[in-house]
Order: sequence, then structure tokens, then C-alpha cells
Amino acid sequence: MSEPSASASIEIDAPPERVYELVTDLEGMGAWNAECERARWIGEVRSARRGARFRGSNRNGSRRWSTVCTVTAAEPGRSFAYHVRAGGMLDIAVWRFDITPGETGCVVEQKTWDTRGRFMLVVGRLATNVADRAAHNAANMRRSLEGLKRVAESG
Repeated sequence: MSEPSASASIEIDAPPERVYELVTDLEGMGAWNAECERARWIGEVRSARRGARFRGSNRNGSRRWSTVCTVTAAEPGRSFAYHVRAGGMLDIAVWRFDITPGETGCVVEQKTWDTRGRFMLVVGRLATNVADRAAHNAANMRRSLEGLKRVAESG
């Protein structure tokens, strides 16, 4: 895969397994995520497994939108990734969390690859009110990872 369009990382003083639980807890994601307010499993599979699907409800100011995501990697304590689509079929992005054990906890790296075509670039700007998605994602990743750290380290 090519270089991500945005990425951020943080050291968290918590076991990798704890961080993975938080990253894959869709109902609790809104407590630490900067843009995704909530997510819920859809379909028959309702856990973090390759092929499972979930709907994300997102917000930027007064703008709200939802996406449908398909899990592409789910390795407990190591990685969680998903492919994002709008309208069920239009490519938006790939998101990935990589968790690496560290001396006192772990390092979490969040990455995204923007996979939108020209049409979705225009629609995305209108729907989300974000002109520079890469810069916006990078800032939100830093905020999200700080929130994840706060929740993970609080026990």
C-alpha cells in the first residue's frame, strides 16, 4: 500500500490488549474519537473480525454523515483496520490502527489512506465541510489518540 494520506502516533501506558479492546469497542468509540460519534455493528457478525461490517456516525460542527465500514484486519493486541464506503459502494478511505508493545505499555499508530475518486472528493467537501481532508484527519488523529490515551490510562 502507498504512503498514508495522514498518520499520527502516541505512547500509551496501558497493555496492547487493553488498547485494542478500546479501538474495537464501537459503542464506546465516541468517548475518545474526535470525529466518529458512534458506530454499531451491522449484519450477522457483531465483533471485530475480518469481513465484519459497521456503520459509523460522524460529525464535523453542524455537518453529520454516516459511512459503512468493512473490517480488513483484526489482530487482538496488534492491529485493527477497515475500509470505508459511502452509500454502501463509493470508496472513501482505509483506516488502520497498529499497536506495538513498548517498555511501559504500547505505541499506537493511526493511519488513513484517502481512496476517494474525483466525484467523492467534491461530495465529501460539501457533506463534511472539510476542504483539506488530509490536514483535518491528521489533526483529528492527534486529538483522538490523546483521547484514547486518556481512557486507556484511566483503567
